[in-house]
Amino acid sequence: MGKYQILGCPSLPNIPWEEKPTEEFKCAPIWRCTQNPIIGRNPVKGVARIFNSAVMPYKGEFIGVFRGEQPNGIPAIYLGRSSDAIRWTFDEEKIRFVDEDGNEFMPRYAYDPRLVKVEDTYYLIWCQDMYGAAIGMARTRDFETFVRLENPFLPFNRNAVLFPRKINGKYMLLSRPSDNGHTPFGDIFLSESPDLVYWGRHRHVMGTCDEWWENVKIGAGSAPIETSEGWLLFYHGVIQTCSGFVYSVGGAILDIDEPSRVKYRCSEYLLTPEEWYEERGFVPNVCFPCATLHDSDTGRIALYYGAADSYVACAFTTVDLIIDYIKEHSVTREADIEIGRR
Repeated sequence: MGKYQILGCPSLPNIPWEEKPTEEFKCAPIWRCTQNPIIGRNPVKGVARIFNSAVMPYKGEFIGVFRGEQPNGIPAIYLGRSSDAIRWTFDEEKIRFVDEDGNEFMPRYAYDPRLVKVEDTYYLIWCQDMYGAAIGMARTRDFETFVRLENPFLPFNRNAVLFPRKINGKYMLLSRPSDNGHTPFGDIFLSESPDLVYWGRHRHVMGTCDEWWENVKIGAGSAPIETSEGWLLFYHGVIQTCSGFVYSVGGAILDIDEPSRVKYRCSEYLLTPEEWYEERGFVPNVCFPCATLHDSDTGRIALYYGAADSYVACAFTTVDLIIDYIKEHSVTREADIEIGRR
């Protein structure tokens, strides 16, 4: 038994894993998969690039929803399957969405999906057009029928992710209000709903800060992981440089019962573009977290992230190592620790 426990999920003995390197870490204790990028260019007919995608255990193996850039430049969501969560096969046809009556109901475009299981249902959350960039949602129980739900918010909004369980009987959703451009700003907010239709009690969670790597905008990444110390959140932070934006991975721990309150927030990035597949690509210098796999027995965590808008990569850590690092380097501000209501 480790120092901290991963809660609320079954064990995952077949989690992909590589042991920690023997050399000392110069930065955060998170190490890249030696097989990166685990998904390269042109992975399936009609798809030029897959990146910014989400994966999950399913029936003893793994399943995922993947952002696929079509040759016409329009992004769509594709379904992928894997026995080891490293080598993936993909459906050639994009996911077909239907409405509540079973009629085809396809988004004009869809990108950066997240995948979260709440109780007995799997939910997809992505960015789509709703007369402007907005959040799309769908549910499935069998990964064969995908029913789209109502848009939770007006445009403009991006980077939405559900919590993996209800809190005080309500669904909880993180999002990042934005604009119709590339959003030269952005804070993370929390909203709640009794039914996934009506959303309210919006709360500010955390915003940009003076740390150089996240002083332009931030956004929620993978679904928060419930731990004995609070909700472990991997998110992205963005800096504007003379050659464009740089996306890094950050980490925070939110209060377990009131997740608009930030208990700890790492002042240092956990992962930043350093390898060729992160620095060179369609959009260079991007590490964009979208999913984790985690094992409650061992505390192992596999983090999946989009690299340079061209590839999918994976990195490893443990709940003990990453929480200790976040706490050791934590800097919180008034806007972080308050309840987020003004």
